[in-house]
Amino acid sequence: MRIYENVTEQRRKTMSHIKGKGTSIELALSKALWVKGYRYRKNYKVLPGSPDIVLTKYKIAIFCDSEFFHGKDWEMLRRKLEKGNNAQYWVNKIQDNMNRDNEIDKKLLFAGWTVIHFWGKDILKCTDECVKVIEETVFDLMISDYEL
Repeated sequence: MRIYENVTEQRRKTMSHIKGKGTSIELALSKALWVKGYRYRKNYKVLPGSPDIVLTKYKIAIFCDSEFFHGKDWEMLRRKLEKGNNAQYWVNKIQDNMNRDNEIDKKLLFAGWTVIHFWGKDILKCTDECVKVIEETVFDLMISDYEL
């Protein structure tokens, strides 16, 4: 039985070309971090969810999420999807992705990791601001360690 029974051949072909790692948003953020002197692991399989970028020194897991597949503005997106082809499939797929993201975040937080999510368009348009968020998180973690 095929998983994508109701998906057209063209849609299947298009979807097969979507990358799971090494995307333009991951590359933009990782290059900006490298220039700032941060060293990281990419798609770190040791952790739940294989975060896109991991600063092991500070226990920070960073996810670079695409707006569509991770449900940005979910209520609005859901209404759009419900009007399109194979609506139930897409609503279920994105809802499952969002639920999985939440479960992974909980596991990482429970293990003592700091989790940061960035939307793809934010990374591409405001890379410096994303790096600032990471730098502020590193600073906060260093201060909290120092206070202990």
